[in-house]
Amino acid sequence: MESAAAISLGSASDPALLLEYANRHGIIAGATGTGKTVTLQTLVEGFSSAGVPVFLADVKGDLSGLAEPGGNNPKLEAREAELGLTDRSHTGFPVTFWDVYARKGLAIRTTVSEMGPLLLARMLDLNATQQGVLNLAFQVADDQGLLLLDLKDLRSMLAYVSEKAPELKVTYGNVSASSIGAIQRQLLELDQQDGAAFFGEPALELTDLMRTENGRGVINLLVSDQLVQQPRLYATVLLWILSELFEDLPEAGDLDRPKLVFVFDEAHLLFEDATEALTDKIEQVVRLVRSKGVGVYFVTQNPLDIPETVLGQLGNRVQHALRAFTPKDQKSVKTAAQTFRANPDIDTEEAITQLGIGEALVSVLQEDGTPSIVQRVKIRPPLSRVGPAQGPPPFSPLAGKYEHTIDRESAYELLTRRAELMQEVERQEQIRRPVPQVRQQGPRPTPRVPREQPGVFDTVLKAAGSQIGRSLGRELVRGVLGSFMKRR
Repeated sequence: MESAAAISLGSASDPALLLEYANRHGIIAGATGTGKTVTLQTLVEGFSSAGVPVFLADVKGDLSGLAEPGGNNPKLEAREAELGLTDRSHTGFPVTFWDVYARKGLAIRTTVSEMGPLLLARMLDLNATQQGVLNLAFQVADDQGLLLLDLKDLRSMLAYVSEKAPELKVTYGNVSASSIGAIQRQLLELDQQDGAAFFGEPALELTDLMRTENGRGVINLLVSDQLVQQPRLYATVLLWILSELFEDLPEAGDLDRPKLVFVFDEAHLLFEDATEALTDKIEQVVRLVRSKGVGVYFVTQNPLDIPETVLGQLGNRVQHALRAFTPKDQKSVKTAAQTFRANPDIDTEEAITQLGIGEALVSVLQEDGTPSIVQRVKIRPPLSRVGPAQGPPPFSPLAGKYEHTIDRESAYELLTRRAELMQEVERQEQIRRPVPQVRQQGPRPTPRVPREQPGVFDTVLKAAGSQIGRSLGRELVRGVLGSFMKRR
């Protein structure tokens, strides 16, 4: 196993990633086929060996091999011999598989209320006007204590807002019927893409991502080969988990190792078409989440895929080869070279274009917190299997916890009941309404009418309103990315 104090990516003489600075984040970049996935696998193994849980997405289906021992690979054995690693014991690591669609792993879900309007608008690709209406619908739901668990709850809430638009206008502003319709259409499309499976209960508990087994950190693998076909859904799911970690974990101060390492593969999807406001919030989360004991690592082809404000937060860097055939490619290579602390013995810009498969330029934070000068490193092979696992997924202690959905009473049921009660009240009032009588000649004494007592439907309606108000049962405070800040 690797050292508990540092993770070595190459030979013993190469720079090693210090665990005390692992929460200063990092990046693995490089063109397709240069070895990024193997580097990521080696890094994840190091974290697990040091007792640090990891969450990462498997977008190509070839990281499931982390659960099985490696070996019997001539190319990797040759690399081990080259690096003097002949006495290694190949082993699998504790892996828990997760799947938004609940087909190849444990279901991973959240509620619509917990996600919030900002990330949902990003998922649905709403324009500014539509996002404003969605914000309004969430605010009305929050103010009235209406819990939005799944998409049918949100649809009901949008219908309610549309129906009550004249009344809500005074307090919340205009409600555009065309925007309501556009949002409903986007929700229908999301449902048709099976995205509705992400919303519901039981919702993910963050503590289930931060487990250890026999002293090794559990590797939480999000099966994403199908999920990544819906890029906005993929990016939003990962961004929501990161925002939950930021909002819910307490301040941790300086630790000897992270509480959790979060890996964002295909990182360009996070920032593609993101508004400036959203990008600013992501930068804020990345900057501050390290104080919660969480390290964030981006995996992408080109460092330019990540905004400079975020890139500047990444202290540990691994750069695989880039191609430089066009002026745009050459600019990318030059930019990537400039992100490293110069080494007088290496022409960094030239080296980036000459790196072989499994080679990388590496710079990590040193003991004084400053980045090391860039070094050319041959990445050590993983201890686990490279490529997809051959056997069935390992048993998880969480089996059974997330299998069955729970559809408790929420906005859909309460709004439906309230509408039905209102209809029944109106019907009863019509029945009780006196029939006009033909007026007779001459004065008649006016009978004394007793004061009408509240009817059964008034009582039930009032009770339903109280139940709606109590349905959330917690403070409605939203954080940086719009998700609930749960009371600790």
